Amino acid sequence: MSRTRQDRVVALLTRDGAWSTAAELADAVGVTPRSIRSYVAALNARVPGGDAVESGPQGYRAGAGAAAALRTGDDATPRDRLHRLIRTVVGSPDGVDVHEVAEAFHVSESTLEADLGRIRALIGGTDLALERAGSRVVLRGTEQAQRRLLSRLAHEETQDGGFDIASLRRALGSQGPAVDALGPFKTDLVSGLGELGYFVNEFGIADVMTHVAITVDRVAGGRALAEPGSAPADDSARIGELLDTLVDRHFAVALGGGDRGHLATLVHSRVVAPGGAADIRPRLHPEVVEAVREVVARASAEFLVDIDDDEFVQRLALHVQHLRQRAQQQEWSRNPLTRSLKATYPMIFEVAVFIADGLRDLLGIRILDDEIAYIAMHVGGRLERVGRATRTLTATIVCPGYYELHDLLRSSIDRSLGQAVAVVGVQTRVDPDWDGIDSDLVLTTIDTPLTGDRVVRIQPFLTEVDVDRIQVAAGRVRRGHRLARLRAELERYFSPDAFLSGLDATAGEEQVIRRLGALLVGQGVIDDDYVERTLERERLSSTAFTDALAVPHALGMTASRTAIAVGIADGSIPWGEGRVQVVAMVAFSESDRAAFQTVFEQLVEVFSERESVQRIVRSSTSFTGFLDELVAVVDG
Repeated sequence: MSRTRQDRVVALLTRDGAWSTAAELADAVGVTPRSIRSYVAALNARVPGGDAVESGPQGYRAGAGAAAALRTGDDATPRDRLHRLIRTVVGSPDGVDVHEVAEAFHVSESTLEADLGRIRALIGGTDLALERAGSRVVLRGTEQAQRRLLSRLAHEETQDGGFDIASLRRALGSQGPAVDALGPFKTDLVSGLGELGYFVNEFGIADVMTHVAITVDRVAGGRALAEPGSAPADDSARIGELLDTLVDRHFAVALGGGDRGHLATLVHSRVVAPGGAADIRPRLHPEVVEAVREVVARASAEFLVDIDDDEFVQRLALHVQHLRQRAQQQEWSRNPLTRSLKATYPMIFEVAVFIADGLRDLLGIRILDDEIAYIAMHVGGRLERVGRATRTLTATIVCPGYYELHDLLRSSIDRSLGQAVAVVGVQTRVDPDWDGIDSDLVLTTIDTPLTGDRVVRIQPFLTEVDVDRIQVAAGRVRRGHRLARLRAELERYFSPDAFLSGLDATAGEEQVIRRLGALLVGQGVIDDDYVERTLERERLSSTAFTDALAVPHALGMTASRTAIAVGIADGSIPWGEGRVQVVAMVAFSESDRAAFQTVFEQLVEVFSERESVQRIVRSSTSFTGFLDELVAVVDG
């Protein structure tokens, strides 16, 4: 367990790229700061240079050897040993001898028996089974099911969903040329698909490369898939011909019809979309289009977002059609942006969850978090095209007149910042009415009595440094505008009767949701059905939007009034695949529909900053302390 937690520490530091204190890491991992210090020492001992984790006055951060620390040791962790055992069993059609494998792995037979038990648990509910006859163990099941198991190992090795040859080699246990040839193969595949008129989804390419590596290895070992019973569709046939050529060129392996069709289907359902000028309507299944159209219309009305558009519906319907195909084959696509999309665009992700829930009911398909993230990317793309929110700030230039100096400065600002800043006034006096300037930004070439983030001192001839300074100030002003809206709502939504501190670190999601829900039920804000629907929403996709905050809530704004029940953990509690310190159960009413986006997104934004989280948590021994510190953080 300690090794797994060590990996978690170095993974957190690598992802954040910033300094973190022992206390912050302890809260994220669920251990004590003393344990973090011992983990850091162990991590540095893994690599020759001892530089997996740097230490300093500000805490810890990832060092040059961080990536190497995650890769050390063939069987460095129980998971590594388990993966090696699975590969051994899958690669032995006649089975393996338990005594021989234990000796080869340098472990006791009792340890190996425990690992076999873990494999049985892992393959439960699949088309695979471990059969035992004396000391011999054989894996029984279809070739497709065995490949899925190998694919699962690769997924666990490459947690971020990216295309990483080193991780793939480690997952598949291959040191041969096949895995190394994947890079050139991928390059030629992307080029060939482009020549066929397809857009290529680079986010889905890692899964396909994994299946290509598995297929090449299995076919070379005489474990090809059975020939298909029918001819492939035109699109899959063209992709299959390309794959045939490239697999032969890069791996010297001839694909049979079963493997060619399998890989072509994977590429078609995960990696490609028709080019921009293509008419996709003939490819769409009417029942999918109608289901998507219905759910999108409901989402548009529920969240007051402009997504009810025919082109958007068709593009999303094509994605859902491929998603349904993947669901039928139990071959899911991963998305390396899932975590960042959820944390950065919680509102968009919530719209995607709503759509996924509706599609589950109408089409009967299970939609995982990574697949929801792809729906969120469609939603975000649509909102970006129609102008999700006005981003342009107003600015007044203060530049005392001298020939055309102020005109040149304005032209430079328009040219450099025209998309982000709109100049609404130019003051050319040396003594302007400073108090009368009400624009978002004041860009001045002279001293001013005004203070604050909105004021930027610039040169008469705009420099790159000036442009950078204006952009930084604009970001701060925008954030201030966003949080001002949240500040106005805080005291209305929070109450001392819906606040809990010292949540047990061993409490589970359901227990916490029921405790917080009971507080809101007691206030008459929601009923027991809302609590059950909140649990159902949590099962759809974890509401841990940041490393510190979970925001459980139900789909549907049915509360009698909008209210938020808050729980502060004693340390941190497990939530989804991570841990959180603060749980804010939100109940929205129909009358506050317009405020949903403001409260939801800005609450997540506040708790995405680690320093702010620690300030709030330290002050949250009482409701008054919590609210005062939250207000202080919002006010900056």
